[in-house]
Parts: sequence; structure tokens; C-alpha cells
Amino acid sequence: MAGESETSMSTESEAKRLVGTNDPYGGVIVHINEPMDPATFLSLITSSIAHWKLQGKKGVWIKLPLDRVNLVEAAVKEGFWYHHAEPDYLMLVYWIPQTPHTLPANATHRVGIGAFVINPNREVLVVQEKSGLLQGKGVWKFPTGVVDEGEDICAAAVREVKEETGIDSEFVEILAFRQSHKSFFEKSDLFFVCMMQPLSFDIQKHDQEIEAAQWMAFEEYAAQPFVQKNELLNYINDICKAKIDGQYSGFSPVPTMSISDQKMSYLYLNGKATKRDSRG
Repeated sequence: MAGESETSMSTESEAKRLVGTNDPYGGVIVHINEPMDPATFLSLITSSIAHWKLQGKKGVWIKLPLDRVNLVEAAVKEGFWYHHAEPDYLMLVYWIPQTPHTLPANATHRVGIGAFVINPNREVLVVQEKSGLLQGKGVWKFPTGVVDEGEDICAAAVREVKEETGIDSEFVEILAFRQSHKSFFEKSDLFFVCMMQPLSFDIQKHDQEIEAAQWMAFEEYAAQPFVQKNELLNYINDICKAKIDGQYSGFSPVPTMSISDQKMSYLYLNGKATKRDSRG
């Protein structure tokens, strides 16, 4: 949804209408900036939809800032529905044609990382958390966390290791990933296991989140009863061990240029599968 308009109303014709910017898919995007009462807003919506229908428009996106929340009920009564919300706005959508809508869904996945940080002594960086399912159970686990909006997976792994343990690290590669569903407010979850090379070794744990942190022999970590009983963790441990022993190759980030907007992004690939240098 590109090119939001800063204009809310048009007076070019006898009937005032909401105006916005055409999107690439035959729709229109309106950003409401001006204060108005719900009755006026409802009148503008009605005349605008009639106008857009004549133009052959399909989807209508109305972005309501937090201070225009008084207009939500009027839009919903006219047939709009919630698409998504952010801290400072709510996005409402409407489909004009008498056909099933083809509007893209709201974001469907949360992205997380687990950091496999291994030092030259074959010791893995592990933590015990102060909250969550493993609180107070004495289980040692990899540092984990959620990727922030606009953050690359490789950068998130470096950040989470630093925040939880104080260890500086370098991203090496993605070893594996898991997809699950209905895991967080009915959203799906992508979890990437990232191999990291430590650049420092003196642990300074995050006291508010982490109960304990230490370097532990990989074999000792893998032998924990909780880990042994968990099928997913056993698969991950097998992959990590194979990587330590030089028998497994994951996916390294290669900087590439996006086709649509010419922005830099990362393609994660197995360097053995291409003649290009996977380190970019």
C-alpha cells in the first residue's frame, strides 16, 4: 500500500468525497487527517464509495490515526472491517465489487530466532529464563528472541545474544527453521536456528530476563532430560553436532537488491550450491 495521501476531503464536485491515492491493484488508499464528526464521515464514505464504484475501484483502505478513533463505528456500520492496527493507527478496509474480496491478509507470522553460539572449546552459550514455560525448571537453553519489524534475521540473532548474555557475536548461518501455527494470538510462527561465532567470552547476563547464563559443554547441554525428551530439540541438536563435526552446511546471508523497490535485502543460501561467494 504505497503513496498515502495527506488529504481527506475533496470539494471539486457538488458532493464532498474522501480522496486518496490509487494503489497498484485497482484500489484507493485514504489517510484521514482532518477532524470531523461521525455523521459527516459517514456521508463522505457513502458518496465516495458510489464515486469509486463508477470508477471501477475495488479495495478501499482507510487509515485512521489514533486521535480519529471516533470515526470507527461509522465506517464499520457502512461495511468496513478491521485489517490491522499499529500503536498509532487503525487500518479499515472495504471491498466494492459484488465478488469475494482479494485483499491481502494481515501479517500472518511472527519470526523468532534461537542462537547456537559455540566457542573453540566446544562449549555452547546457554541461559535459564526468569519467565515463560521453563521458569524455575532449571533447564538450560539457547538464547532466543523475536525479530523486530524491519530487522534482518542475522542482525536479530546478534542483538538477542548481546542483550541476554552480553556476548558479542558474529552471524555464521541459518542451520534450520521451524514453522508452527496458532502459536501467538492465533498467528503462525517461524523460528530460525542461527549459528553464531562468539567475539567475546565474558558473560554479563540481562538480570531482568535471564536467571543464569554460562558456557556449557555441548554434550552436557544435549544430555539434559528435558532436551532428550523433546523431539524438536533432538533434531536441532543433531544438526548442531553435525555442524560442529563439519558434516553439515546451513544457509549464509548474501546481500541482494530487491526487484520491486531496489532495496537491499538478504538471500540465505547454501554456499556450496553456487559459484558465487556466499559471504557477499
